[in-house]
Amino acid sequence: MAPRKQLTRLNAPYLKRIMIEPSRVADWEKYPWNLPIFRSHDFELEFTAPITIIVGENGTGKSTLLEAIGALAGYDEAGGGKGYLSIDHSRAIDKSGAALAATLRGHWLPKVTAGWFFRAESFYSVARYLDQAALDSGAAPPDFLSWSHGEGFIRFFEERCRRQGIYILDEPESALSPTRQIELIRMLRRMDLSGTAQVIMATHSPLLMACPGARLFRISRFGLDPTDFHDTDHFRMMRSFCNDPDGFLAEALYEDEA
Repeated sequence: MAPRKQLTRLNAPYLKRIMIEPSRVADWEKYPWNLPIFRSHDFELEFTAPITIIVGENGTGKSTLLEAIGALAGYDEAGGGKGYLSIDHSRAIDKSGAALAATLRGHWLPKVTAGWFFRAESFYSVARYLDQAALDSGAAPPDFLSWSHGEGFIRFFEERCRRQGIYILDEPESALSPTRQIELIRMLRRMDLSGTAQVIMATHSPLLMACPGARLFRISRFGLDPTDFHDTDHFRMMRSFCNDPDGFLAEALYEDEA
């Protein structure tokens, strides 16, 4: 296969900054603008490294923020590449990611929007879409689903993430064992060193949070702040469990029963 044309000689990150435009927000009391990260009405996120990782508890807005970034890059909210419409959204109730994107402004240098928006929960639909698109064009389908879920994920990443572009990964650890997560970290490290890929990832995995070279942000009730993976609740909880599994579970169950 002939190598793809390089889109720019400049190194990642390509998306330099996103910020909210207060004048575009109709109601700050509605979701997602009522999330803590937008409380001050001057939200801004700067990307200074090729890999940016966002962590936080469920419900803090990680996935919605990634959906909005994906929309800014031209991706469908269900995931995929540019022009992929693998899921019908005509009857969707929640369109908060696209709504948020309409109130954000992105700064690019240059605007490289080739790449992929990966969402674990829609991987099946996107993989089927890729198979059908290949068959319709007379090519062999990639058939990622003939492998186990985790193996299919890794094969997918290996094929798609070697190209220059911006890659948005929403909780990719969902179907990956710890060993497979290490494989993903190796891949992310190669992408980082290549200088041709920007990665924006949301995760709950302490392993992925520890990716060398990545810049880590934590969403909390106070907003969005840079952090170190040692200081995340995820790492501290996992460390407490590994240090004393029986004691950790006994305390957790006691709190649940109290």
